[in-house]
Amino acid sequence: MRPLPERVRPETLKELVGQEELKKRLRAHLERGRLPSMILWGPPGSGKTTLARILAKEAGLPFVALSAVEAGVKEIKKLAEKAEAEGTVLLFFDEIHRLNKAQQDYLLPLVESGRVVLVGATTENPSFSIIPALRSRARVEVLRPLSEEELLQVLQRALAHPEGLKGVEVEEGALKAIAEAAAGDARRALLVLEAAAELGGGRVDREAVKAALGREAFLFDRGGDAFYDLISAFHKSLRGSHVDAALYYLARMLEGGADPLYIARRMVRMAAEDVGLADPLALRVALAAKEAYEFLGSPEGELALAEAAVYLALAPKSNAVYVAFKRAQEAARSHPAAQVPLHLRNAPTALMKRLGYGKGYAYYHDDPEGSFAQRYLPEELEGARFFDPGEEGFEKRFKARLQELRRRFQAGRRMKR
Repeated sequence: MRPLPERVRPETLKELVGQEELKKRLRAHLERGRLPSMILWGPPGSGKTTLARILAKEAGLPFVALSAVEAGVKEIKKLAEKAEAEGTVLLFFDEIHRLNKAQQDYLLPLVESGRVVLVGATTENPSFSIIPALRSRARVEVLRPLSEEELLQVLQRALAHPEGLKGVEVEEGALKAIAEAAAGDARRALLVLEAAAELGGGRVDREAVKAALGREAFLFDRGGDAFYDLISAFHKSLRGSHVDAALYYLARMLEGGADPLYIARRMVRMAAEDVGLADPLALRVALAAKEAYEFLGSPEGELALAEAAVYLALAPKSNAVYVAFKRAQEAARSHPAAQVPLHLRNAPTALMKRLGYGKGYAYYHDDPEGSFAQRYLPEELEGARFFDPGEEGFEKRFKARLQELRRRFQAGRRMKR
């Protein structure tokens, strides 16, 4: 028996639930009789495969499906021969982001000649996985996850479909529970509905849905765009001092199977980048959380990550060190050969001493004012300022200290002149 998603798969654009704006554009192409090649980028269960089949049917083109996991240049060559003999075909390439550069290059002349209308499906950002030449010949169309209301339509359609689950009794609220748990994935919603109907003996109630779901599946795609959306939201919630959002995204990633040590590394980076010297303890807390997790493992060690997340969210924020280092890097790139002042150079040999290395160096502990009077930056960068501390936390103290030091440096340099 075919699974429910296959049995009730929509066959026309009208039957396809969701993606309304995209469907409008595709109808216009079909009416003009010129279907372009395209990359369909969207999460699992958003309708990429179904849409490709519908386009082939409504455009009157032979439908050929290949998977990048199995297909290579050999299979693409066979397709080219088929297109040469039979005319234009619609090639649906699932997981197109897995094709290497050579395989993608081989598709270019087929797409360019019009012998193949390429419809690629990917859950990953095409900007990083599809070569520019192929992207320029194929429109990138973004599919969004289905809303709960749209998933309810999909489920109700399956219950009424001739090959669906006609006659199954459904308890009030059960479909809503499936729609909520499916997190925008129509395929998952249909599979849960089918499993619940079997487990409930023809009745879909909350208990059957719970049993069909097993452990709640979160919207998490390890290494895919959904994961990077979550880690980005987590980092920005910490930076924005929103404790509750930070804890939610942390819990969601951990429940979804994220590597806890990857999250710990991101918190260490965040402590250095966004908290900085406003609270120097933040970096130690983040590193301690990483060590605690390595020592305890899951689930006990996850509490240490939560503790670090709360600390980082509540900590005063400053990116002054991050900005200062960026400025210093730019200076290093624009002055890669600037000469270190002679008095700051080490002089381990007699020759170096004769050349003036180390001559006139003022040792701070013996001659503080002489130390302030001497030049530290290369001549080309004299007067450059990279570090500008903020007003939060410890940096307010550092700012006062830095202002005093800079005053003494300026006074010392004036006296020396």
